[in-house]
Amino acid sequence: MDMPTLTIGTRTSRLPIMQGGMAVRISMSPLAAAVANEGGIGLIAGSGLTPDELIAEVRAARAETDGVLGVNIMVAVRGFKELVHAAISAGVDLVVSGAGFSRDVFGWCRDAGVEMVPIVGSERVAKLSQHFGASAVVVEGFEAGGHLGTDEYMLDLLPRIIESVDIPVIGAGGVVTGADIKRTLDAGAAGVQMGSRFAATVESSAPDAFKDMYVRATEDDILIIKSPVGLPGRAIRNPFTDRLTAGDYPRIERCEACLKQCGREYCIMDKLIRAQGGDVIDGLVFAGSSAARIHDIPTVEALMDRLVAQWRTASEGAPA
Repeated sequence: MDMPTLTIGTRTSRLPIMQGGMAVRISMSPLAAAVANEGGIGLIAGSGLTPDELIAEVRAARAETDGVLGVNIMVAVRGFKELVHAAISAGVDLVVSGAGFSRDVFGWCRDAGVEMVPIVGSERVAKLSQHFGASAVVVEGFEAGGHLGTDEYMLDLLPRIIESVDIPVIGAGGVVTGADIKRTLDAGAAGVQMGSRFAATVESSAPDAFKDMYVRATEDDILIIKSPVGLPGRAIRNPFTDRLTAGDYPRIERCEACLKQCGREYCIMDKLIRAQGGDVIDGLVFAGSSAARIHDIPTVEALMDRLVAQWRTASEGAPA
């Protein structure tokens, strides 16, 4: 029994698995290329990079794979347009965007023959996305990591989104195992997006201390924090999140105006960069609620083999 494929516009991946584009500098070329080589869709996180850095990452990944490759870029970042055009010029197959909505990006992608896939949290935005030319949409539920655009769980939201559009719908949030993939596909999704599980892999560009936080996290360690982006965020508890919970926001030492709109409670880019650099005390470690179910750091190849085996076992009716 084979897993179904996932077709987004003119691109088809052998497995219905899209790897989440996790910023800053977590989902980079090694991870995206490894996922694409194993039959999934690999995403490079563009937020927090310069256009030249993003071009270099896309080209490095493309040199390692002929699989389906894309980027994830937050609409909220000030350099959104420049980053999208950089990714397109470097040869990506698709662009995934979240943390806001841009009408312009659909035209940019259409003109370049690149598939556009927005992250949505409501039927209204899903319909709007289809109207402007989306090739698919990602339904990201409340279980997801990073910035959250809804307070509804993915499997509650998913059927309504599927009913509202005629394009493929990809479920995201809380997907860790092959059994989770089966449940999401059984609910009508064309595929899944998985972020947290891929953050804790050998090929992830997260440092060891970051990955270890995933492995050690319990349900009590995962919490919602306030973000200057204007959306709530889900992260793993550490001394920095304890400060946020207490309302003790650190002073911004230097502002590079990275966001179109910023609440200025603290510099989120600084905190994400710190975490990627290994500072898990004063940095911000984003994670989904599913991080509490992650207990190892496999290679992407081993993980993908495991997910397929778990999906097959669940499909045959035995516990996964």
